[in-house]
Amino acid sequence: MTQHILAQTAKIKYKVVSIPTKKLDIDIIKQNAMIFNTKLQPNAILKVNAKNKDLQLQLYSIDITELKDTIKSFKSCKDLGRTIIKKVESIKSYGIRNGVRQYVEYNIERKVKERKTKTQKRSSDQKLDRSRGVNVQMPKQFRNKIICGDSLEVLKRLPDNCVDIIFTSPPYNFGLDYENNDDDSDKWDDYLESLFKIFAECIRVLKHGGRIAVNIQPLFSDYVPIHHIISNYFVEKGLIWKGEILWEKNNYNCKYTAWGSWKSPSSPYLKYTWEFIEVFCKSTLKKNGSKTNADISGDDFKKWVYAKWSIAPERKMKEYGHPAMFPEELAKRVLQLFSFKGDTVLDPFAGIGTTCVVAKKVGRDYLGIDISSEYVKRSKARLNRMLDC
Repeated sequence: MTQHILAQTAKIKYKVVSIPTKKLDIDIIKQNAMIFNTKLQPNAILKVNAKNKDLQLQLYSIDITELKDTIKSFKSCKDLGRTIIKKVESIKSYGIRNGVRQYVEYNIERKVKERKTKTQKRSSDQKLDRSRGVNVQMPKQFRNKIICGDSLEVLKRLPDNCVDIIFTSPPYNFGLDYENNDDDSDKWDDYLESLFKIFAECIRVLKHGGRIAVNIQPLFSDYVPIHHIISNYFVEKGLIWKGEILWEKNNYNCKYTAWGSWKSPSSPYLKYTWEFIEVFCKSTLKKNGSKTNADISGDDFKKWVYAKWSIAPERKMKEYGHPAMFPEELAKRVLQLFSFKGDTVLDPFAGIGTTCVVAKKVGRDYLGIDISSEYVKRSKARLNRMLDC
């Protein structure tokens, strides 16, 4: 039976496989092991215990053709040779490098060197002086509230460094009928200028070690890479890029009939079934918090750190009367993966209140802001229904 053990000899790690000897003569075993080691060491080694005749195959890498040629030299014990080949071919987990199977460290991710030094330098390079200072708690008058108003003006009333995590989705703006707001403008410069003023306040109120996660739809129909533009903004402001998550919605939109240049490379029209979540940290990648307040299971953690999330889109948008809602599952994953229970969550574009609803469900405080009085009313109704349950 293959053992998932790594032996270490002369600073080389090996995958260890036990080989049955079937009462073979110890001298024959030693003779064949010597032949094997002479031809394949150090990438593969046969070790024998003379006392109990235990035989171990230690693998770093192996060329299957070379292995089989070596086994042909086992004239005194063909059964042992066949067993070795069978054992090696039964190992299904390996990498390929220059046509050779790699059994050790083939799946190790490249680690960032001097991570701490680099993040400290990024922190010292921050351009927003107001973002410095100690972390504080969210004032009580803003805690667990949904406020109707201009996000820029409301955020200015908050102290520096008082929010643990921000999860939001800026208005897509174009082609969607957002109530009480001029979202039909095609002036991208004006839109981004207004958006970045709000994001500047978000950076200011975010705690050191806090995270901001922004859900963004690629506005490919206007040929504007909005997710890159927003990411570049946060980088320029000194935030540290944590990562990018692809939200795969699996909803290929067959309503589109415009294929661009049909069956021609002249100008094909690309379609997307996913959106982006860009994640940034303020001052440091590490967020302080008690392990007892981490509420993500081991299985969910292993699944969610793979940065492609397959989640169906929200199906109750007509019921709630909002044209561009993200599902609760999306917010739940973001909050549980990047924050602790008891943390304070901010959504400056709260819409129908999904972020706030999920924050309450998973034991976080929240602050939601939206310019639409109707959306704020519906958001509060959602939260009240939770209290009635």
